[in-house]
Amino acid sequence: MTISFNSAYTLGMALPPTKKVAVIGAGPAGLMAAEVLANGGAIVTVYDVMPSAGRKFLMAGRGGLNLTHSEPLPQFLARYGNAMPHLKAAIETFPPSSLREWSAALGQPTFVGSSGRVFPEAFKASPLLRAWLRRLNSIGAAFALRHRWAGWDDEGRLSFETSAGKQTVDAGATVLALGGASWPRLGSDGSWAGILAAKGVIISPLQPANCGFTVAWSGIFRDRFEGQPLKGVELTFGGRRVRGEAIITRAGIEGGAIYALSSDLREAIGRAGEATLHIALRPDMESHDLIARLSAPRGKQSLANFLRKAAHLPPAAIGLLQEAAKASGVSLASLSAPALAQLINAVPVRLNGTAPIARAISTAGGISFDELDTGFMIRRLPGMFAAGEMLDWEAPTGGYLLQASFATGAAAGRGALKWLSR
Repeated sequence: MTISFNSAYTLGMALPPTKKVAVIGAGPAGLMAAEVLANGGAIVTVYDVMPSAGRKFLMAGRGGLNLTHSEPLPQFLARYGNAMPHLKAAIETFPPSSLREWSAALGQPTFVGSSGRVFPEAFKASPLLRAWLRRLNSIGAAFALRHRWAGWDDEGRLSFETSAGKQTVDAGATVLALGGASWPRLGSDGSWAGILAAKGVIISPLQPANCGFTVAWSGIFRDRFEGQPLKGVELTFGGRRVRGEAIITRAGIEGGAIYALSSDLREAIGRAGEATLHIALRPDMESHDLIARLSAPRGKQSLANFLRKAAHLPPAAIGLLQEAAKASGVSLASLSAPALAQLINAVPVRLNGTAPIARAISTAGGISFDELDTGFMIRRLPGMFAAGEMLDWEAPTGGYLLQASFATGAAAGRGALKWLSR
């Protein structure tokens, strides 16, 4: 069932009492919960540790804000893997079409890119965030910034650390939307996990998602090719193939194609301590054609120059071939044309670790869905709701991360309204 963003606010709600509601976290999930609550008649204050709202949201929009994706909803929902049954109702109530409608109502119409991804026409987050904050102000939502949530006091009131010292807040309901643990300098440091775990809430360990991986590059390769892209490659791991781009980093490898496989790679490294990824450098070239090109006389050309001309390989790709040959103890120049062609389209790269969570795009793990009721309330903590990246789900880049954050924020807001209307 698809419901427009206006009717989704108060769906099935009685008029709530005039109780204060605290929303802790001023990212997409928290701001959406605040909008739903304020439109439903609640008195809302949004608390955040940072000096301004939406810091990570703004960072996500620096390269073009990918709000959601245009693919059919069944395929869209499948992107959430094991978490799909838990997110399905929230996303069906506030689907990509409603998110686009919501954005347009803020004066930020969207368009569908060639990849199916959906972006605001302004192609960045700041105009959308400014319009959103103006709307929240107009419907009565207040903000208390530079407030770090520290749990509860002895009377059960919310406790915050501020520059003026400890402050307590008595709220009729609370929505927690504190994010995961990636990009902690933008406010989401995962410190809430210990607070909730102390109350008996089951928290799956926070792990990096959509992340890079570490590789023991040689010093020569690392110094020469750090920051260089591998474009138009195909990555293979565990039977999955992904086309896209990867980036050589000083510590390893990252990029869109890597992120698409990051969940499987992370789990494999967790089990065995390492994982071998295979990279096809010329995936569109037939094997027989590549072998024919590599069988041509090299003459006086250097091997690197020959590979550049015959296989159209850039320097970083040639360097990667040399790294692989060195790791296997063979000389690249000694390989036959068939063996070289095979290596070009299946370069093994041994990943020996996951990049730090602070550098990951998003976070896996969080509050177990078994801890929540259908309104996203934490069963052990009546009146406390949770949304966004705090919950135990992960998804690939492409708009799926923001869509689930918006949708669960709206769902938690509706759940809090229902709680207040008892």
